[in-house]
Amino acid sequence: MTVSNAGDSGLVSLAEGLNGSPHDAAFAARMAVSVLIVDDQAGLRESLRTLLVEHGYRVELAVGGRAALARLERAPAPDLMLLDLVMPDMSGLEVIRALAGRSLETRIVVLSGDPSFDHVKQALTQGAVDFLRKPFEPEELCSTLARVCQALELERRARSAERRLAQSERLHRFMVDNAPDMVYLLNPQGCFSFINDRAAALLGWPREALLGRHYSVVVAEQDLDLARFVMNERRTGDRASRDVELRLRSRLVGRGDQAHGELVVEVTATGIYGPGEGGRQGSFLGTYGIMRDVTERKRAQEMVRYQAYHDLLTHLPNRALFRDRLDLAITQARRNDCRLAVMFLDLDRFKVVNDTLGHTVGDRLLKQVADRLRNCLRAGDTLARFGGDEFCLLLPDLRSHDDAAGVAQKVLDRLSAPFQVDDHELFVGASIGISLFPDAGESVEALIQSSDIAMYATKGRGKNGYHFFAPEMNEKFSSLLVLERELRNALANDQLEPFFQPQIDLDTGSIIGVEALARWRHPERGLVEPLDFIPMAEETGLIVQLDRCIQRKACRAVAAWRRQGHGDLTLSLNVSACQMEQPEFVDGLLALLEETGLEPEGVKLEITESAIMREMELIVPKLRHLGARGVRIGIDDFGTGYSSLSYLQRFPIDTLKIDRAFVNDIRADGDDASIVNAIIHMARGLGLDIIAEGVENELQLRYLQEQGCHQVQGFIFSRPVDETTLQRCLTLGFDEIRRVAREVSTG
Repeated sequence: MTVSNAGDSGLVSLAEGLNGSPHDAAFAARMAVSVLIVDDQAGLRESLRTLLVEHGYRVELAVGGRAALARLERAPAPDLMLLDLVMPDMSGLEVIRALAGRSLETRIVVLSGDPSFDHVKQALTQGAVDFLRKPFEPEELCSTLARVCQALELERRARSAERRLAQSERLHRFMVDNAPDMVYLLNPQGCFSFINDRAAALLGWPREALLGRHYSVVVAEQDLDLARFVMNERRTGDRASRDVELRLRSRLVGRGDQAHGELVVEVTATGIYGPGEGGRQGSFLGTYGIMRDVTERKRAQEMVRYQAYHDLLTHLPNRALFRDRLDLAITQARRNDCRLAVMFLDLDRFKVVNDTLGHTVGDRLLKQVADRLRNCLRAGDTLARFGGDEFCLLLPDLRSHDDAAGVAQKVLDRLSAPFQVDDHELFVGASIGISLFPDAGESVEALIQSSDIAMYATKGRGKNGYHFFAPEMNEKFSSLLVLERELRNALANDQLEPFFQPQIDLDTGSIIGVEALARWRHPERGLVEPLDFIPMAEETGLIVQLDRCIQRKACRAVAAWRRQGHGDLTLSLNVSACQMEQPEFVDGLLALLEETGLEPEGVKLEITESAIMREMELIVPKLRHLGARGVRIGIDDFGTGYSSLSYLQRFPIDTLKIDRAFVNDIRADGDDASIVNAIIHMARGLGLDIIAEGVENELQLRYLQEQGCHQVQGFIFSRPVDETTLQRCLTLGFDEIRRVAREVSTG
């Protein structure tokens, strides 16, 4: 059977050849292929469509060349086009020429009834992929279309593979170039054959300038030997390099080729080998490596290590590093049968500077002290800051006792010159304790403790000097350690309680306020006075915990008395600078008042002048906050510190308390009471309340009353008494108060 353009007889014969069923697999494979039949003869178009549809093609028809071009303007374009060359409106060659230059995937198979090959040749050279000469057999048509479809599918697959490969390469390149790590390839000679953008940027080289150059150009000189086995790795598998640290030289951009910084990287590298034969490894092709920049991590680790072993203010070794070096020095001294010394140094008068001028000036003074002490050291000596104003010196390899004494005297001489901090000329001395190995101990702990004991001995004998440790010093120091331990137990076991000293209004003769003072009810020693444990509490930092304990109990007692009818009673609380410097001081105090039920108006905080001046910028805003909530502020021991009108006007102060030292100066002739008079008149001028403490006799009482000071406290009325005794006194006049107080004190 043939297909021709000979009219109906050809169509009949074509139809007769379509009785067979197509193969299912081929049919299904062609279901997705679309064919545009372009012919001006209706009968041929229909017979071709019938044939192709039965073989699984999707078919469209176009009547002539112009209709075909119009169809090709619309997407999607057909996969195949059966194009008749001879048509009245527009020839097949004209259609092919019109499609030239368009990026169409449509494959053209020309149908020609012309016996000459000339037109077919032109069609094939201008874009057609195959041809069929009319008349043709259906099998020939199907075979031709199948061949064209197969070629089209192969082309499409190839293009798709190319696109995927190009996309994969772009993605791979993007991932490599934008990776956080440096990626490189070396050829067998150790020269860079590839380097990603990250590496080029960190190393400070343009990529093109680094390609072809030997890896040693970027390796720090001290690590060249290591790099030979790491960067240019030839091993593979588990034996290859993993996370080996290496230092690289990085060119500093804009500073010339000779200016270099340093990077620290972790290198992971493996050798690359070609295919081998018989299970053997092929030839070495180069090295693939990844370098991770760990410079910042190393710097952070070094900073953490530095901070762990150094004092950040003075940059001296701290206690931990000193102990390590002392331990090593002891080992060497035993081995070499020689001596060493540990010197414990505590600055004299530093606390005065810190309290009066503040921590900023104190810190700058400590830096200058550290600089001077460094200049006293020999090679091999160690100077460490133990904290606060305490330093420790390690003097290894001493010949004699006199060597340590010479260094101690040198330290004292260097510190004797004045220090200049801003506009302040400051003087500090040093109390030094010296322990010798092996006489004063053979361990780190023993030598440090012995030098500390000797330092306390120096302080006890007038300060600003040095003493060597002697065994008899142990007993006194041990008692201090026992006291600290017992004080901690006292806080844990609730052995501290407030005592109250009445504050008397001389006009009414009644108690208008009480000052809470700490007492320690020791289970064995009885009632312990403040002077026996408050200095220890301040030195060990227990003062904050102690203050809070006394304040809580005192607030609870006064709140109860106010509810019982003494609504005007005021509680005076002594507040240490350490407590005020706590971040939670204000919120903690207000929470305590709420917890105990004491109104803020019933509290007066008594603060020393030196405490305010110690951290003025920190403390004054806290006092203003409390003042705004109703808490009253009083200056304790007024007249012993700054006592200037400028700070009295700036600070939220309600009351001045005249120090007992000035009250003691009141004599019968009145000549020595000028400071008392000045304080009273100053308070009046500023509209402040005034109270005198330490009033012990009638002369002092009358004088204060005559000068207009009507609020007093002191032994003339009562010593500090416990809560029960104070409650008995609240409803009494001052004569009865004195009687009750005497009864309590005598028995």
